[in-house]
Amino acid sequence: MDRLIYTAYSGLTGSMVTQQVIASNMANAQTIGFRAELLSADPMTLKGPSIEARAMTRGEVRGANMKQGALIETGNPLDVALTGRIMLAVQGEDGEEAYTRRGDLAVDATGLLTNGDGRPVVGDAGPVTVPPGAKITIAPDGRVLAAQPENPDQPPQEVGRLKLVSTAGSAIEKGLDGLFRVPGGGALPVDEDARLQPGSLEQSNVEPTRVLVEMVEAQRLFDMRTKLISTARELDEGGAGLMRLT
Repeated sequence: MDRLIYTAYSGLTGSMVTQQVIASNMANAQTIGFRAELLSADPMTLKGPSIEARAMTRGEVRGANMKQGALIETGNPLDVALTGRIMLAVQGEDGEEAYTRRGDLAVDATGLLTNGDGRPVVGDAGPVTVPPGAKITIAPDGRVLAAQPENPDQPPQEVGRLKLVSTAGSAIEKGLDGLFRVPGGGALPVDEDARLQPGSLEQSNVEPTRVLVEMVEAQRLFDMRTKLISTARELDEGGAGLMRLT
């Protein structure tokens, strides 16, 4: 009975992590540029002083589905859609450089260019800032152009350039904050050939119907493993009763 309970418990732990991943994907089905999280389950051997036995399943979010999401035109000059293996550099809460596909940009009250998560957008010389009151547009190569409404005859001036990087051939991992980073620290180099689509946004690549199916399957599997524990307890109680009778 001990082994049966242990096996069921291991499965229940994995099922709970699976349901958390599914819930996160479902909650972000409408989040701009979201990448569906992928769960990796590996056997984990318990090591004791004199024995190594029983493999417990350990599930963790190790990566994301990098499939391209659908593109929609918004007409907003500060919206940018990224395609292929290109990502936008932003500043994480820890101050370190991170990467995202979320391109719904805006200018805050201090003139700082941020994305929809409120993360400062990183340029060639750190976070990008724009002059107050300027009309901002973004070129396909990532240049941030500012035009002064009081001087309509003056051409827009470049005030920065978005840092666009390519993840092709590079290892990146997704964090709990939804941002991607280089494992062990560091930063990806600028891709000079990268191009984006101004006035458009990339939608989440989560497929709601597929996630619903995964949710139902995960719940059924969780119920089955719960019944295994109940069955093991009943068998254990039945065996103890026979021992008392003998």
